[in-house]
Amino acid sequence: MIDDQLKAYPFHEGAMVGIAKSGNTFNHKKLWEALSLSSLPYNYYPRGRVDVANNGQAVIYLNPSINTESVVSQIKAAFGIEGEDFQVRDDHSEHYKCYLDDGWKADGSR
Repeated sequence: MIDDQLKAYPFHEGAMVGIAKSGNTFNHKKLWEALSLSSLPYNYYPRGRVDVANNGQAVIYLNPSINTESVVSQIKAAFGIEGEDFQVRDDHSEHYKCYLDDGWKADGSR
């Protein structure tokens, strides 16, 4: 979320070559550098990811500060998630910390 706007970048196999850290896994830091959306570091803003299993079930991982009905609805629309066949999980890991969280540290590598 940047200025209360969802920035969603759905990936599929073969998308955005060079953004992956290995294989088909994408990482926020490399994507942020490629998009150049802000002069702030990639980890300043609250963020998350959507994983879709082979059976089509989606799991939405979010920084808890943006786990709201409104944000989840926007994510579902952006990623084409329909119905109730999805899960939402708060992710309290270091990777998902942002300026809103205790212990957050800016990644100044940009």
